[in-house]
Formats: sequence, structure tokens, C-alpha cells
Amino acid sequence: MSGCPVISRESHDRWGGMAEREEQEALLEGSGDGDGAGERLRSTGESSGMSAVCDPSRFAHRLVVLLIMCFLGFGSYFCYDNPAALQIQVQRDMKVNTATFMELYAWYSWPNVILCFFGGFLIDRVFGIRLGTIIFSLFVCIGQVIFATGALCNAFWLMEAGRFVFGIGGESLAVAQNTYAVSWFKGKELNLVFGLQLSMSRVGSTVNMNIMGWIYSSIESMIGAAGPKTLGISLMIGAVTCLFSLACALILGYLDKRAEKILNKEQGKTGDVIKLSDVKDFSLSLWLIFLICVCYYVAIFPFIGLGKVFFMGKFQFSSQEASAVNSIVYIISAPLSPVFGFLVDKIGKNVIWVLSAVATTLAAHLILAFTFWTPWLAMSLMGISYSLLACALWPMVAFVVPEHQLGTAYGFMQSIQNLGLGVIAIAAGAIMDTRGYLFLEIFFVACLCGSLIAVVMLYFVDNMTGGDLNLSATKRRKLQRLTAIEKES
Repeated sequence: MSGCPVISRESHDRWGGMAEREEQEALLEGSGDGDGAGERLRSTGESSGMSAVCDPSRFAHRLVVLLIMCFLGFGSYFCYDNPAALQIQVQRDMKVNTATFMELYAWYSWPNVILCFFGGFLIDRVFGIRLGTIIFSLFVCIGQVIFATGALCNAFWLMEAGRFVFGIGGESLAVAQNTYAVSWFKGKELNLVFGLQLSMSRVGSTVNMNIMGWIYSSIESMIGAAGPKTLGISLMIGAVTCLFSLACALILGYLDKRAEKILNKEQGKTGDVIKLSDVKDFSLSLWLIFLICVCYYVAIFPFIGLGKVFFMGKFQFSSQEASAVNSIVYIISAPLSPVFGFLVDKIGKNVIWVLSAVATTLAAHLILAFTFWTPWLAMSLMGISYSLLACALWPMVAFVVPEHQLGTAYGFMQSIQNLGLGVIAIAAGAIMDTRGYLFLEIFFVACLCGSLIAVVMLYFVDNMTGGDLNLSATKRRKLQRLTAIEKES
């Protein structure tokens, strides 16, 4: 939700950067002899006499698995931005200011400052992918129910506790979802699968932004009054999507267990190896990537969390119009994420892509801050640049870190991202309460300027150290082949 989103909801994005490497490994494994994994699975399936939909080795069955896999994170992404979709109602019914309201996002981020290091370990070594996915789905469900109960009981502290529990499950569930993807689709379909999963997650965020206000209004009409009870019932209805995702986790666990028995298929593993001692070996380029990540995302997710009221106040939008324009970032990222991922893979030049994304987002915030141009333009630019940055930034970690340190590097990147998002969410709410939206936009512009400076520094540092962050895809492949040849000799 950091990922990510966010407030990190970007857990998907780092896996997209590793997809090409996973594909190459799969091809190498299958190319050595005629008894590759794919052939063994096909031969087993053909001799079983099962229909294509029921045969785990057949494409039709894997399509069913993919559909369930995509819906696995739907509930988590839908409920993550419930506060943003109902900001006016939450602040009015619970009688809290903006800073306190933004603590709902901060409490989601706090557990993930730590869990980013241990989510993969829990999946690989403790629970296993199937049980781990169910447990994390339960955390998401229980957290949303506690969140809704807090509203019903008019207890904001209980709502915060619910978001904390929700956060424990949300990010780790995204890791589990991607682990399933690698387990079932390691090969030529993997990039497409990651793109579809991310797109479906963004659909969940978009639906939330556009439907929760209507649900609240409908409950208010039925009860006859607004208030904590109406808010709690609305949030409890949102919890139904989490139950749906839990059902997907149970079905997926059953299908994976069944495939293991039929095909002698191993459980999926994240491949993450976390060693905090690796941090001392991180290069300047990697620290600059971390800085770009934090400074960029703190200008995206907290803004979306507060965006609805901003659009209603500055542009005199109705509640429905404000929700629609606030969700445009997610709407655009759903189809564009896989497209940009393909382009970055084929062209390379990652630093230039990141520079373009940060500069475009900066322009979008300047338009929102200092003009009265239609916000659809600025938010569309933000959606395009947000999608582009995710595809270009996260894979760069793999270019500057040895493979045995990747788990630590990505874990640390997500950890400081969540830390930054938690702190900035509260700071953004305080700025809004004391200074208003103009100063808040100036604050976001300052964060993006920091990100822009870090990108420029990264460009020069990479050039001076002979790195390959900004190489074309063709040159990078040649360099990787030469490196592989040198290692063999």
C-alpha cells in the first residue's frame, strides 16, 4: 500500500524489477536438457487424464490461479485508503483535526518499518507460503474489523489500533502474493503476471475512492443521521472485501497444496536473505536511491490521503467529483505500470526515466499549488509519473547491489520508506491544520526538489564510478555477458 502503495504500497514494484532475472533463471534451468521442469509438468499433466481447468500443469488451470491471485490483494488495497475516501466524515464524526486523522496512515506504516525485514523470513522459514498468506490475510481482516469497531464505539484510539493490525498484514500479504506469482509463473509470463497483479490492486484503490462516499451516504439515509455509527457500518461493509481476499487465500492455498501433490511442486519462496550487517557495505549510489524513494513517495501518498478535501475546498468540487479526481493516480497506474515496465526493460536509461518522473510530479504539484487549472491535468501527470518512477527506480537496486545483499537492500529501502511516510503523514496533517493547503503544497514541492537533487547527484556519481544505472538495455546486456564470461574464466 506502500506498497507499496504505501503508507508504502510498493511491495509489488521491487518484484517487477527482479522479474527479468527470474525469467532468465527459468530458461537456463530448462535449457540444459530435455528433462526440464516444464516438460516434466506437462508430461505429468497429460498422463493424469484430468481436464485442462483441473490440471495444474495446464495453462487453463494457471489462468484460474492467476485470477484468484490477482484478487488476493484486492481487499487490502481497497481498505487501505478508506480514510482518504471518507476524510470529511472521519474528521467530523470522530471530532479530530487533520493531524490526528493522518495518524491513521502513520499507524499503518509503523509496523512495516520492522516487518519489511522479516516478512520474507516468516514466509520462507516459519509459516510457509500457504499458511503465511492466510495469516497475513487474517491480520488484514481483523485490522479492518477493529478499525470499523473503533468508529462504532466512537473510540479513535481503537481505530488507530485497527490500522496498526491492518498494517502488519498488508505489506507482508503483498510479498506473499508475489511469491505465489514466482512459484506458479516463473518463466516467460512473469512480467505480465506482475503487471496484472499490480493493476488489479490499483483497481481496488480506485473502487474505494469512488464508492465509499456513496456507501456512507446510503447508510446515513437508512439510519437517518450521520455519526460514528454510520461511519462504523460503512467501514464494516468495506471489510467484506477483506473477507473476499481471505477466501482467495484459502482457495489459493488449497490449489497450491494440490499442485504440490500432483506435480511434486515445491512451495514458493521469496528468496530474500536479510543480513543487517550488509548495510555498512551499501554504496553512495544506493543511499541516493533510498533518498529519491523517500522524498518522492512522501509527496504522493500523504497528498492522496488529504486530496479529497483539497479539491473540494480549492476547486469547489462536489464530494463525488473530488473522489474521482483524487483516484486518477491509481486509475492511470493500473494500465500504465506494465506498459512502462516493458519500456524500461527494453530501453534502459533508468536514471533518465526517474529524472523525468520526478520532474513531472514536481510540475504537477506546482500546478496544483499556484494555478487554478483543472486538477485533472495535474493529477493525470502525477499518475503517469508515479507509474513510471515505480518501474524505473526499484529495479535499479539490483544494479548496484550484489545478489546476496538484495534482500537486505530492498528490506531497508521499504523500511525507511515506511518510516518517512509515517513521519510525513503526521507532519502533513499538522501543516494543514496550522498553515493550510498552500503551505502543504510548498512542503511537498520541497520534498520533490530534494528527490530531484538526489537524482542529479545519482547521475553524476554513477558516471564517475563507472556504473551501469543509465546504460541502454543493449549495452547493459553486453556488459552482463562480459562479466559472466570473466567469472567463468
